[in-house]
Amino acid sequence: MEPDLFTAAAEERQEKEPSSSPLAVRMRPRTLDEVVGQQHLLKPGSPLRRLVGEASGPAGPSSVLLWGPPGTGKTTLAYVVSKATDARFVELSAITAGVKEVRAVIDGARRASGGYGKETVLFLDEIHRFSKAQQDSLLPAVENRWVTLIAATTENPYFSVISPLLSRSLLLTLEPLTDEDIRSLVRRALTDERGLKEAVTLPEETESHLLSIAGGDARRALTALEAAAGAALDKGEAEIGLTTLEETVDRAAVKYDRDGDQHYDVASALIKSIRGSDVDAALHYLARMIEAGEDPRFIARRLMISASEDIGLADPTALQTAVAAAQAVAMIGFPEAALTLSHATIALALAPKSNAATTAIGAALADVRKGLAGPVPAHLRDSHYKGATKLGHGQGYTYPHDLPEGIAAQQYAPDELKDREYYEPTRHGAEARYADAVEWTRKNLGRKRS
Repeated sequence: MEPDLFTAAAEERQEKEPSSSPLAVRMRPRTLDEVVGQQHLLKPGSPLRRLVGEASGPAGPSSVLLWGPPGTGKTTLAYVVSKATDARFVELSAITAGVKEVRAVIDGARRASGGYGKETVLFLDEIHRFSKAQQDSLLPAVENRWVTLIAATTENPYFSVISPLLSRSLLLTLEPLTDEDIRSLVRRALTDERGLKEAVTLPEETESHLLSIAGGDARRALTALEAAAGAALDKGEAEIGLTTLEETVDRAAVKYDRDGDQHYDVASALIKSIRGSDVDAALHYLARMIEAGEDPRFIARRLMISASEDIGLADPTALQTAVAAAQAVAMIGFPEAALTLSHATIALALAPKSNAATTAIGAALADVRKGLAGPVPAHLRDSHYKGATKLGHGQGYTYPHDLPEGIAAQQYAPDELKDREYYEPTRHGAEARYADAVEWTRKNLGRKRS
């Protein structure tokens, strides 16, 4: 919402006493040219340039959705627009605002436009937290351009933003900041008058560790820098030593949102690393999930799926290991469950691989879905109920256990599928013996090669 007297007073105090604001706030760029990274979004004629009035003509600025990881500059870009544009700028957060607040902004925008020709730019942070009905309330204003919307989200908008709003906005994807981007920002903060004003220096070793802690998050980097600088000054030191930084920042927060696409991306990377037999990469992704507080039962379920999907009969013990891990995890929980999940992940990653079971059921399902089902052969039908014999059910059936080799050369599949072969075993690991077995059984069933 638009600033009230208290908000205005707070902003005035921040301007007069910069140190009252966090370093990350003080170092926000004032123009698009000061923005670090995201240069692919800042070219001449880009939507963001048009929003700050750097382009003119009959085509007005478009509403935009800013999608990117935390700390990549979504709020910063909106802040720059708010300072640079001649338009009326209103900020809402989807955490605290609802339909009532959105409608109030839209009504104000229509009055401002009709009364004195003033356009309105609405910045809506965390739009993914809005329900479908709340997002629907934005549609008339965006479609009729009563407001120009800048919406920010860390979630995949194709999952979290309704399609009509997506189609009426330009989706701008922010890329994770590189170490060079963060380094440039940190060095500017050390010397800038709005920052630390050369009160401390940052040795190369400490800077490298700070970049590692940041993990591409500018806000995290500046927060850690400010805390470490304060600790160094309290000690009377003119530089931020590595020990001081390590003492100040105990550990790096893991970039992982259990309710968003990172949850699925990291889980996908874990399974694909196991499939690719890269045990070290698999353990890395497992560690990220554990450190982020992922539900251990979810991880165990993924491992059980992997055991059948990617290993199968190449190592028949893989599924047993995964199921045992799932049972153990359900009983013990974290932190000890991390050991069990590691055990299972290593076993699965190093197991021989086969997707033959996966492709076999896939091919069989495909035939069924195409209508290739056919009646069950009469000799295989249930013959235990009264009248079944008169229908010919069970007649001609050979009981395999009555034969010396335990296999009867008779037709089992429907006529349409009698020569179809779904299971194509590999020669990987233990599946080699299954390959021999299936070749022998098909031959003794009298099957013709399809």
